[in-house]
Order: sequence, then structure tokens, then C-alpha cells
Amino acid sequence: MRSPALAGPLSAALLTAVLLCLATRLSRTYPFGPVTRNIVDLGQQYLPFHAYWRSFLLGETHGDAFLNWNSGFGSNFLGDIGTYLSSPFDLLVVLFPADRIELALYVVTAAKITAAGAAMALLLLRLRPGPWPVAAVLGTAYALSGWTFNYGATVPMWLDGLVAFPLLCLVGEWARTGRRPVLGPLVVALAWTANFYTAYMATLGAAVFLVVRLLTAEESATARQRLIGALRAARGVLIGIGLAAPLVVVIFLATKVADPTPATTFAPAAWTDVLARFLPATASVASPALFIGTPALALALTLPFNRSVAPRVRAGWTAAVVLVTLSLQWEPTHLVWHAGASPNGIPYRQTFVLCGLLLVAAWFSGAGGVPRPVALLGGGALLGMLAWAARGSVDIDPWTFPAFGTAAAPALAAVLLALPGARRAAARATDPTRPESAASTSVRWRTARVLPVLALALLVAAQAGEAVVTGKRIEEQQRDKVSWSPRIGPWHTAVAEEVARADAWPRHRTDPGEVPGGNDVLLVGGQGPDYYSSLTADVTSRTLASLGFGYYAKGRHPVTLDNPVTDALFSIGTRIRSTPDGPLRQDRAPRAAVSVATTPVPPLVTVRPSARPPAASGDSAFAVQERLLGASVYELPPVARTGRTLTARCPAGSRAWFWAPEYKGSATLAGERPVDFEGKPPSVRAPMRALGAVPASGEVRIALEPEGRPRLPRQPVGCLVPDRLDTAVRGLTDTGATRVRATGHTVTAELPPGSTGTAVLAVPRISGWSCAAGDAEPRPARAYGGLVAVPLDGRASTVTCSFRPPGLRLGGAVGAAALLALLVTGVLHRRTRR
Repeated sequence: MRSPALAGPLSAALLTAVLLCLATRLSRTYPFGPVTRNIVDLGQQYLPFHAYWRSFLLGETHGDAFLNWNSGFGSNFLGDIGTYLSSPFDLLVVLFPADRIELALYVVTAAKITAAGAAMALLLLRLRPGPWPVAAVLGTAYALSGWTFNYGATVPMWLDGLVAFPLLCLVGEWARTGRRPVLGPLVVALAWTANFYTAYMATLGAAVFLVVRLLTAEESATARQRLIGALRAARGVLIGIGLAAPLVVVIFLATKVADPTPATTFAPAAWTDVLARFLPATASVASPALFIGTPALALALTLPFNRSVAPRVRAGWTAAVVLVTLSLQWEPTHLVWHAGASPNGIPYRQTFVLCGLLLVAAWFSGAGGVPRPVALLGGGALLGMLAWAARGSVDIDPWTFPAFGTAAAPALAAVLLALPGARRAAARATDPTRPESAASTSVRWRTARVLPVLALALLVAAQAGEAVVTGKRIEEQQRDKVSWSPRIGPWHTAVAEEVARADAWPRHRTDPGEVPGGNDVLLVGGQGPDYYSSLTADVTSRTLASLGFGYYAKGRHPVTLDNPVTDALFSIGTRIRSTPDGPLRQDRAPRAAVSVATTPVPPLVTVRPSARPPAASGDSAFAVQERLLGASVYELPPVARTGRTLTARCPAGSRAWFWAPEYKGSATLAGERPVDFEGKPPSVRAPMRALGAVPASGEVRIALEPEGRPRLPRQPVGCLVPDRLDTAVRGLTDTGATRVRATGHTVTAELPPGSTGTAVLAVPRISGWSCAAGDAEPRPARAYGGLVAVPLDGRASTVTCSFRPPGLRLGGAVGAAALLALLVTGVLHRRTRR
């Protein structure tokens, strides 16, 4: 290739893709092996969202861009789009069939990582001239950093920040030199739209980059040039963020009403662990993932000693790397990096920025040729001290030092091969008139051609081999240490087929039940409570929890509840139940026997006589269900506790239910099988579960086998009387809607003439709902026991409720203003050039 600006990025992209696939193959992970890659939230959250995104883009969902009818009994989908699905790369899912969504997500992930490598190579070649093969190797080092393998590959939306960082640095370069004032804000807007969270971190990193460039580049040598460059950059960033506002504002307001997670106090990692994370094959969520490859790191460490680089450049980039490294460990700067809130889970999400800055430093040190021996010795000494200091870290893997040494040896050989050529080039530059014989010239010409190629080959081998080993080991360590979900298989397919056959929306809901993983309804269809999102509304979480539903992720992942009363409350007329054929395995797709049950339930919109649920004694989930249903359907007996045994008396033939949200262990009704509960506050809340039928004697005896000290509520036992429930269901059906129509984000119900009281839509009353009775003006919906409600005066025969994501108008106004500012900027730039 003749153009380095093209050859470097393309080579980086190709090398990155090959090495990523090779690391996946060696770890025996799908799609190059039988083992699942669906660890933690990748399987429970991101994979289901991408499955639903594919269905949405192909027009196969009941909801639209505003509302997702499948999850959480109705959730804000635009917020979830902006959080998980707004990257242009995510559009690739439509190219794959529904049963290949895991492959689609892997391709999306690989495409983002590949693009990051290409973007970094492009940035490096724009900063200063240099050998494009070296830029390609450093671009690959950035794309396949420890951050990518340890964090980004399993949280694919964060990878958009990995792509954004070098692109935003390019935007800073354009602003500094007064070029591309329209394209720059568009790149910023694309980055913030793709994933605003990591784009924020990338923007901070690009600001650090710009400050160093303003202070060290020759084109911005005066104070006036620096100020103008900084102002141009600020204008571009503000316009770009403004263009992304229609999505960003919606997400921001959705986070304000999301289920709150417990506050987290930042605890910096031990410095030995921080240093260890520069080394290969290390994995941890408690320390920053800083691996970029031993050759690349060694080259970066030569910069402070490389006198062929201008002192101002050496000092600027060295200071930037040191200060950013320190900022990872200091709580005030940690909070700045994470937008003021220390995150739950991974506390070092911004470390891709430091990886990028290290590779920029490596480029400035190596772009002009092999650093001189003094610089090489200085960098090598720092690298050796780093490895020695990290030797006692808990993050060191048995593969770490063998991989480190194996990569260092060919890297050193590459330097030794490249040094003679560098010396000859320096000599010619010093004395260009020195004569040489024809034979000597021929030998040196052949040597000059061969040695650099061998040196480059050794450099690529060292960097590539170490990256592949690191990727392989991190995959293997993660599977051993964290939770995982099986691959999508026959179980999911069987449930999806039954849901499609049974779907009767909006006449009633179909709940697919529990399917391996999470966000079940996004994978297999239906309209259930299961929903896992960072934006799960607090109203949804609290309402469902009060009714006896369980949850994971501290409330942000409510799960299904197989209970006839809640089925009636939420109009779940069809329920899918699955019986697995064996324990779940990492290397096999799950299978299960699937059954379908359909029962009469009230319509999606019912009419209640009062403006709020009737008062009832008790705060148990049984009492809350009865209040919302408007009928007494449980027998709530006094419960006696003797050691690990509970006793009570209930009507014969009723069904005993056990509600203990914080209980972990098993509960067994005499004569029945044990039922397991997984309560683990504050992360996990166990759902209410049926223990079995009450015998003819009416005696309820429950044996507990707790793990630890059992924590039970005051009313842990309720006995459901089927006849009472049937009567309540008939009453709500007779007075409820006679017909219900639902479009993307609107529900219209036809009511019996003269209906008074309150119409209740079986949807959690999250922010954004507005309703109207008859021809009245829509107003913000009221709440009835946490559900959407509309007052009735007897004159209206229809009720219409519609959902609009909060912040859409404000974001649209900001976006329109930003677009106007962009147009003005473009016009003024063209006039200035003329």
C-alpha cells in the first residue's frame, strides 16, 4: 500500500481481528468452541437486548422505540436503546437469523474492537510521520488491551468508548489546527450517541490529550494559538453533545427515576496489583486492566530517556501518563472519571484512556526510529522494576511471567536487528558525502532490506503472541470465577415457539416463565415482569417486590412470579413452564420439556370503585396482593415457629405459599418436595413460592433448612383459596374493559357504559405515562397501587393511555439548537476560507 494513512489502519484492523478470533479459539469459547461466553451481564442483559433489538428493527415486536411491552410489564425502551443499543455497529444484528444472535453479538463485539485498533493507528499516523507497520502494531495493542479482554469484550456497549477515544483525539487535533469544524462535532455526537457513558470518559481523556498537544506541538507555540485551539475544541464538544441530547437527556432523566443501587465507597487497589495489571494474563475487577503488551509498554517507557524526542514532548507525555495513572487511585479524580458516582462493580472503567495515552507515548518514542541504547536501557530498567515490584500481587497468573519473558525475548531481538540500520541512517544524516564502494553498497542495501523486515516480524510475533495468551487466560479465569449463562439452545427455541403460538396480546399477557439467563422475554417473546436494565424504574422494582416478586442485581432485575393472584392482577392468561432435562453446563446448550397453561384472567384494563386500593391490615405480600385485587383470597393464619419448623392451620384444599424474601435455603411442606429460596440481601430477593396443597386435616407444617440464620417476615405463610380467587377474577372481568387495543406506546380500552371509579391499566406507573378518559385532554397518569390509573366520572366509554419518554422534548430542543449552531459554524468557516 502506498498510503501509510490507509495501510496502517487496515493492517491494524486485520491483525486485531485475527488475534481476537485466535484467542477465542484457544479458550474453546463460542463461536470457535463449545463453551459459552455468556458470563455475568453479557448473557443476562446484553445478549437478550440485542435479540430484542433485532426483532425491533425487523418490525417483529409489539412495542416501538418509546415503549417495550415485553419487559417489566412495560418499560422505557428509548432509554434502553441509548444505554445498550444505539451504536451503529449494533445494526449488524439484522444480518443474522434469530437463532444466531450469539454469533451476531460476537461479530458486533469483534467489529468494535477491530475499529478501535484502526482508529488508534490512524491517530498515531496523524500525530507525526513514522513507519505504518509500527503504528498498526500499536493500534492492535490498544484494541487488544487488558481492558478490552477483561471488561469491554463482555460489556460490548463500553467498546464504543474504546473506538471513540482516538477519534475524539483526532477531533482535538482538528480543533487545534483549525480544520474540519463541522465534521468534528459530528464525530462527538456519534460517540455520545453510541454510548454516552464511556464517551464521557473518552472525552475527558481527549481533553488530556489536547492539553498536552497544545503545550508541546510546534503549531500551537503561542499562548494565543493555544487559547484559540482550546476554544474551538470546546465549541465542537458542546455542539456535538447537544446533537446527541435527544438521546442523552432521555437517559439522564431515566437514571434519576431508576431503582437506586446502594452507595459504593471507592477503595483504591494496592499498588502491587496496579503494577501487575500492566503484565500479561492478569484478570480482576478490583484493579485497573492496563496490559498493552510488553513490547508496546517497553517502548512507552523509553520516552522519558529518548533524547531524539524534543524535551517538551517528552515531559508533556510523561507527565500526562503519570498524572492519569495517579488519578485512577485518588477518590476525587475517580469520581470525576465516573461522572460523580462511584460505580457498583468494576471501579476502573476508564483505564482504556490510560492504555491509549501509553500507546501515544510509545509512538512518539518509536516513530522516528529505534530509540538509542541509553533510552532502551532506561525503558528496560523501568520495565524490569515494574515486573519485580508486581511479583507478589494476587492478580499474577501462572502464565504471567512465562508470557512476559517469551514476549520480551523476541522484542529484544527485534531491537538488536533494527539498531544497525538506525545507526547507518544516523551516520548518513551526519555525513552524507562519505564515499562507499559498490560492493559495500550492495551488501548494505540487502541488509537494510532484510533486517527491518525480520525485526518487524519479531515485534509482531512478540506483541501478537502475548495478546493471544492474555485473551485466552482472561476468558478462562472469568468462566471459573464469575457467574455465567448457558448458550442459547433448544430450551429457548421451544419456549419461543410456544409463546408465538399462544400470544394473545393485548387481550392478555403471555409469560414465558424462567429460561436460562435473564431478560427472558427479550429472548423468547411474551409480556412478563422479567427485566434487567440499569434503567429499571424504582416504581417497577418496588411495586413488584411488594407483591411478592423476586429480583437480582439489587432490584434492577425483577423476575417472574408463578402465582395465580399476580397473574390476575397483570392479566397473564398464558403461562409457559419448563422442566430442564439436567443441570446447566458451560459446554452444552440447555434442553427442557415445555408446557403451556391458559387460565381466565381479567383484561389488561379493569375498573375499581375507589381512587386507591382499599385499606387492609398487614404489610405482607399477601396483604398487598389482596389490596390491589380488591378481594380477600388468602387465609392468613397465625404462624408458630419452633426451631426450624413452622406450623399453622389453613382450609383443606387451599394452596400453601411461603414468602420470605431474605431467606436462603429450602422450605418443605409435610408430604411435599423441598422448594429452594435464594434470598441474599441486598442483591437478591427471593420470590414467593408455592409449597403444595394443604391436607384434609388443615395442618400446615413447614420444615426449614436455612443456610445461616433464617430471616423471616411476620407473615411468611398464606393459603390461597381457589374459589375466592375465581370469584374476584369474574368480578373484575365483568366490570373491566370489553375491548383493548394496543399500539407501539398507546393503549385504548372500551369500558362498559356508565363506568365510575378508577380505570387501572396493569402496567407499572413509571414516569412518562399520560391518560385521558373519553375526549378529555391527556394528563399525567395517576397511580393505583403502583399501576397506571385514570379517574372515571361515568360519562366516558373509553380510556386512552400513552407513554412518552421523559426528556424527549427537552432533548429535541437542545438538539435543534445544536444543529443550528453547527450550520452557523459551517457557514462561517466557509466564509473565512474564502
